[in-house]
Amino acid sequence: MGRWEPGARERLVLAAVDLFTEQGYDATTVAQIAERAGVTKSTFFRHFPDKRELLVAGQETLSRLLTEGIAEAPAGACPLEAIAAGLERACSAMGPLNRELAPRLKAAVAASAELQERDALKSVSLAAAMTEALTARGVPGPTAALAGELGVLAFKRGFATWSESNHDTGEELARLTRAALDDLRAATASLG
Repeated sequence: MGRWEPGARERLVLAAVDLFTEQGYDATTVAQIAERAGVTKSTFFRHFPDKRELLVAGQETLSRLLTEGIAEAPAGACPLEAIAAGLERACSAMGPLNRELAPRLKAAVAASAELQERDALKSVSLAAAMTEALTARGVPGPTAALAGELGVLAFKRGFATWSESNHDTGEELARLTRAALDDLRAATASLG
């Protein structure tokens, strides 16, 4: 086993999600995850502080991509157009591995209260990142917060549809996410 094997982080995530699904989150140990991934425990801890963090692997990158897209939206873009730009940027980074992992991750989260809590915190964090990016553009706080929450809902809906389809491209995910955002925009208009 090589000391600096390429792809170790991805293999650890895949191994963990498979083990969480097979035997449950609580019954899965870091040693088992490392063994399944073909790495040492110390390699695991170089990539993750604990097994809970496997669920949010990539969250920092996703938040960064969302906020960069929002910041780079055209100056005259309304808040939801800026959110759409952030979603498009984030979706462009998604590929076959994300789609392959999604159903397994969903099953693992559904089976563990701790993972459900961690997943909920991930959503809150993504909404906060988008809200902050909109506020930096001069969008008032309540409007920015609502747009950020809609962005999370659109991403979740688009990602769920994409992960259940046979499309592997980030472009297709972006289209589905944009459609979900458009549906949510229409739904908010009907509120009164």
